Amino acid sequence: MSDILEEIVAHKRLELALQKEAVPPRELYARVEQLMAGPVAGVSMRAVLAASPSGIIAEFKRKSPSKGWIHADAMPMDVIPRYAQCGASALSILTDEEYFGGSMDYVREVRPHVALPILRKDFVVDEYQLFQAREIGADAVLLIAADLTIGESRQLTLTAHELGLEVLLEIHTERELDYVTDETDMVGVNNRNLGTFHTDVSNSFRLSALLPDGKLRISESGISSPDTIRLLREAGFCGFLIGECFMREADPGEALRKFIAAL
Repeated sequence: MSDILEEIVAHKRLELALQKEAVPPRELYARVEQLMAGPVAGVSMRAVLAASPSGIIAEFKRKSPSKGWIHADAMPMDVIPRYAQCGASALSILTDEEYFGGSMDYVREVRPHVALPILRKDFVVDEYQLFQAREIGADAVLLIAADLTIGESRQLTLTAHELGLEVLLEIHTERELDYVTDETDMVGVNNRNLGTFHTDVSNSFRLSALLPDGKLRISESGISSPDTIRLLREAGFCGFLIGECFMREADPGEALRKFIAAL
């Protein structure tokens, strides 16, 4: 880890300590256990993306550490159901408040109103966050190789599966290919360096040939053109996580609709 990512993860650990004081792990785990005793209505993000003609994961992202506020007054109920109506295959919701202007409440709020799979996008470093994701109604969680050891990544993946969650494992460099295991549901190639926040879509093309066969591939960050998606599909990608391109518009859902129409 380095630079901005190191700062974010350090803050995340402090944030988690406060959350555990407010809701002790034993209490959260008991609530989730009770929740899982009932019918499980999760949606497979992997299956949806594999069958989708567009593969677009539309992201609700109000802010970023490198660019500040993107759409400060965006409200989840105004944007996320519109994403679903306008053709998104899946949804990504930032739940980090300090650096991305997100909240777990956003997932809770929209879950009853959308049937698409929801990815809780955050900096997961503790199994407690997986239980949070299950409780708020997420279908999948993001694990970032750059802020975990291989052992931590594998254990968090196994715990996520026990909770009925799928895992999107995010990598950025060749050395992180070792994080990909048989248990990995989806592999995301982040085109943005989380240390410097420099973005280069060519990173997806570079790593694609090195990924193991049979893993559903998602290209993340820096995608703003339908032509880029066509090329990424040729390189083996089935999913395309796009946030800023849509969120900078007055009506992100309409921006998504026009983007898909151009495909």
